[in-house]
Amino acid sequence: MTEKTKTYDSLFKETAVLLSYKNNSVLETAIELNITAKLLSKWRSLYKEFEKGSFPGRGHKREKFDNKKIYELERTLRDSRQKLEILKIGSPYRNKGKQDLYKFIQTNKEKYPIIQMCEVLEVSTSNYYLWTKVPFSKRETRRTLLRKEIESVFFEYKQQYGTILLTRELNKRGYVISDTQVSFYMKELGLRKKYKKKFKVTTDSRHNLFTSPNVLNRQFNVDSPCRVWVSDITYIQIEKRFLYLTVIIDLYDRKIAGWNLSSGLSTKTTTLPAWLMAASRYNVRDGLLFHSDRGVQYANKLFTSTLDSYNCVRSMSRKGNSLDNAVAESFFNSFKRELIHMQPRLLTPKEMRSEIYQYIEKWYNAKRRHSFLNYKTMEEFKIQANQ
Repeated sequence: MTEKTKTYDSLFKETAVLLSYKNNSVLETAIELNITAKLLSKWRSLYKEFEKGSFPGRGHKREKFDNKKIYELERTLRDSRQKLEILKIGSPYRNKGKQDLYKFIQTNKEKYPIIQMCEVLEVSTSNYYLWTKVPFSKRETRRTLLRKEIESVFFEYKQQYGTILLTRELNKRGYVISDTQVSFYMKELGLRKKYKKKFKVTTDSRHNLFTSPNVLNRQFNVDSPCRVWVSDITYIQIEKRFLYLTVIIDLYDRKIAGWNLSSGLSTKTTTLPAWLMAASRYNVRDGLLFHSDRGVQYANKLFTSTLDSYNCVRSMSRKGNSLDNAVAESFFNSFKRELIHMQPRLLTPKEMRSEIYQYIEKWYNAKRRHSFLNYKTMEEFKIQANQ
């Protein structure tokens, strides 16, 4: 049985000829298209004589293409459209480094001419062919691994880490990298941390209850645990209504000593259970300074008598001065930015309670790096302090 001769359509022949002119090499183009150089040379000879009319198809007569100007315009238009298409789908890879750009060219070499892709994407053809032989240098391999690790850590920490925090976390994991390098890679990868959103003040200080002076007086640095606690309440919107989160923070290491999530704003559902949690976890010293705003939940007899029973010293912010309780305000800023504003929808009470537990107990108190602690976790800070 005789082997069947392979046939090629008119478009393929014409494209092969044009590509050979572009490459300025019959042999290179023939190898790229998996045809013989002899066959390509024959097509080139026909094209030289008949140009556009060189390959009319079986049953049609070859005729010279006299209107060369129109043909040149059509070819230029076709070439421009192809370049635009290459630029459109290839541009995103230009910001990812040479490795990704070379991979793009390699993937699309059957669809577009290699030389044309290199020209449009401003890549050296010789460097591309060199890459096909030795695709990964040690330097490029390290850059690729760093990009992947930075991206991984960024999303692991809920898109909340900027340059400094990412650098500290990478250093802890064994990567020798500077803030400047991390900043460069973040820009290259298009990674940007989430920004804070403003939220409303919910303190109700319109009452005739006894209020304490501002004993703390913005002295937020403390040299040992359980000496000064600060507290505040914020609202959280859920399905159809609000929940209220009360926290108590130890100024020594900024740890959430106690917290409670409630559906109402009474003392029995906000400040009291948060205090009882903190008191059950830590040894409350005589003279512990407890600072809060002037809200009714902190000024009423039930809560103040509870503090008195532990021999605490009470302190309250001046009226309308949120900076007097800046640490608690700062926590709520981070909390809402890192958790609440990241939710794609309003959660149910059960879902919100679970999310807050995970955030405070498993993330904020356990894994999060704090600028106040020189970008250490609370556990790392504790170990260093005990050494």
